[in-house]
Amino acid sequence: MESKYLGKTVREAIDELDSFEAPEGVSVVTMKSDELTSSCPITGQPDYYTLSIEYVPAKLCIESKSLKLYLWSFKEKAMFAEKIAAVICDRVVADIAPLRCKVTTVQKARGGITIETLAEYPKSEA
Repeated sequence: MESKYLGKTVREAIDELDSFEAPEGVSVVTMKSDELTSSCPITGQPDYYTLSIEYVPAKLCIESKSLKLYLWSFKEKAMFAEKIAAVICDRVVADIAPLRCKVTTVQKARGGITIETLAEYPKSEA
């Protein structure tokens, strides 16, 4: 399986995640980033996030360069903090079909308030 982005020059954000076959014996993958930026849909002010994606691969793993390029796409999106984790979780599920996925975002404090959001697949029965 050839990567669409790895080893290639890409100068714009993307709306998908590239993948590779999961190595045998890998039970959980965790990817973290502090380079997620979006903007408030009301004020237009930038919001900065830390992100954690934890998933149990079925057959595929996320290729990290494509994740970086995908996260870059949020810079141009105006979205409430509570939605970002759900959107990213849905993308992971759509592109690699993991057995389980948990996405956590933490919006850095603005106005003295930090917002942490969790999205899971399969959806928890709370």
